[in-house]
Amino acid sequence: MIHVSRTLEYSHCGNMNSSSVCTSSGHDPDSLAGGRIQHMSLSQCSLQDPKNYGAKTEDVLLRPRSRSFYSYDTSTLDSDCDVGNESNPGRQRSNSLHHELHGSVISEKSKSKPNKLSTSREPKGTKANVKPVAMLTISELDNWEISSGSGLKYGQFVDWERIHPEAAQRYRQILKSGHRELKRMARDGFWTAPHTLRAKAYHHIIHSFNYSTSVTPDRDVYHELANKLFGEHKTSSHPVPEYMEAEEIPRYCLNKAGRNSAKKVLLCLGKSFPDINHCPVLPALVALVLHFSQDEADCFHSVSKLICYDDPDLRYVDRTFLTYHASCMTFGDLANRCCRGIRKLIASSHQSLFEFYSDWIMWTFADLPFTYAIRVLDVYLLEGYKILYRVALALLSLYKASVSSRVADVENFRTDMKGFVQNIERHCTTEQLLERAFVIPVATRRDLDLLFNANIESLMQKGISSNQKRQSVETVDFSGFSSSVVTGSEMSVVWAWIPERFALFSPIRLFSTAEHGRSLVSFYSHVEGHHPAILIIKTEDEEVFGAFLSTDLTERHQHDSEQTRYFGTGECFVFTLRPCMERYQQPMVSIMTRGAFPRQDPRYLMISGTGPTQYQRTAKISKRPKEQEASMFLAASDSQFIIGGDGGHALCLQEDLTAGYSEACDTFKSIPFCKGQFRIQSLEVWGIQHSISLSHCFPSQ
Repeated sequence: MIHVSRTLEYSHCGNMNSSSVCTSSGHDPDSLAGGRIQHMSLSQCSLQDPKNYGAKTEDVLLRPRSRSFYSYDTSTLDSDCDVGNESNPGRQRSNSLHHELHGSVISEKSKSKPNKLSTSREPKGTKANVKPVAMLTISELDNWEISSGSGLKYGQFVDWERIHPEAAQRYRQILKSGHRELKRMARDGFWTAPHTLRAKAYHHIIHSFNYSTSVTPDRDVYHELANKLFGEHKTSSHPVPEYMEAEEIPRYCLNKAGRNSAKKVLLCLGKSFPDINHCPVLPALVALVLHFSQDEADCFHSVSKLICYDDPDLRYVDRTFLTYHASCMTFGDLANRCCRGIRKLIASSHQSLFEFYSDWIMWTFADLPFTYAIRVLDVYLLEGYKILYRVALALLSLYKASVSSRVADVENFRTDMKGFVQNIERHCTTEQLLERAFVIPVATRRDLDLLFNANIESLMQKGISSNQKRQSVETVDFSGFSSSVVTGSEMSVVWAWIPERFALFSPIRLFSTAEHGRSLVSFYSHVEGHHPAILIIKTEDEEVFGAFLSTDLTERHQHDSEQTRYFGTGECFVFTLRPCMERYQQPMVSIMTRGAFPRQDPRYLMISGTGPTQYQRTAKISKRPKEQEASMFLAASDSQFIIGGDGGHALCLQEDLTAGYSEACDTFKSIPFCKGQFRIQSLEVWGIQHSISLSHCFPSQ
């Protein structure tokens, strides 16, 4: 466990572990100064600077000391907090363990206390009945870290913004800007320096949030909770909040006092939000926000506002295992569209995609070096979860390029990805990473919400409730899979391609030519009423290809017209398995069909039920706007079944299911799957096992 030492800097203000704020005579304890001391290494600690960031610039934009963040340590024991490691986050991360070990050696000589997250001492009784409990230790400061917390206190009486007026001018511009303009500023790095400007920008953004119903815990709540939890004790130990993983809190250049404060804020958040049962990213978020906070209470208040933000279009923090895992599944859906090949790579290695994607949000904060993480935080405060999806997808695309040449040497993709992100500076700069993230064609916020809600529904069908704590989600076992068209390993690859909410469930055969005959009438009668479905064809030349049908084929009856009408959603795709494995899908423009449609019912994307009809288009239209191409997915009549209709048919089946043809198709950006015409040796359609008895799953031949 990390111990926090007591420095001489804090001794004249009493116990720093208490929740009281030391103030000097005549100053408001809620001011930016908060007294003669500051609890964090990055702060605004002017004795005159009032709390009101929105006041006139010439009154408030004081910079008391320029090195409160980049403070130097004259000892060699904590050199990882200096400027050199700020510019070299890799070195900072690699040295942190060394200094933690030094701290533990010194601490154990005098106190014999652990220095890392550890289990509590065994209670009385047999060892067989003992359950380990991870603990957070709040400790006083060791004397050896005096310099790392204090630094030189010059500049208290200087208005630094008059020496560097550009920061003052930029802050005035921030105050006058709307949300759209602030988003542009965040992406461009408008407030990246000096750090006081970034702190004021964060305060302005976070405290400008509008809430419809929820009440955010404020500074007074923090002081009350801190008094109850820590009081005047110099040291204390507390169980790790259940929403945290029992892992080390990210260091992010914080000195020991800062890390101590981060633990206190995390414990108070756990008490203030008892409904949070799973949020592994919160420690990283607290550690980052702490850099730009006046004190612990200000950090607590800011993070609480992010947790409580209730705008459905701008989500920040998942509070339960159910919503967290739904976010992981939503990211998996996006990765399936944007990072082609990575799912097949992992699925082919028989490693768990669920476990791999469960770390996605940790890539964006906890695993990224500090200088990268704060740039992500800049944009995250204005764009919410969507920017995290973008950054994680950018990291995944870089990782795919890196791992392709060494895939044979990778034993565990999950740990390999973590190491890759921690050393991202070897592959791109901060700005290059963000530039790559911004150009990724992520789905609209509406589609992301639909996917997120649908994934929640599928997890609930798997038995996970909103009160559910950590639980492993069972994946599909293809060891008993039997088919006349594909092998179990080939089907596992197809299952890695389909949307996450369906991949939770096992396949069940709905139709086969060997069992149900060769006619479209029989085909429709067995497949209609089930969605989604996977069509797989084996030709007489041993070619194997197919399609994922995201929409119920009963929609072919929705329009009485002699013309063939198209229907379907953007989740449809086509694929080949032999002689090569490849998937073809509409680029990420919109997951649902695009156009000025009425808002879709979110239930449409869920496991069960049929939603409103999508826009249909007439087959074989020569030219149309690009946004209309996505609607030409499926068309079905008594004489033919068509998959893909723009620029050609990806697949077209004849009425008797004995033959068909394949063409290059702009709908999916696919190539012909065979040399024009093909003869069907066998055809199967597989549905999703979610409401049908398990006894029908994997039927014998």
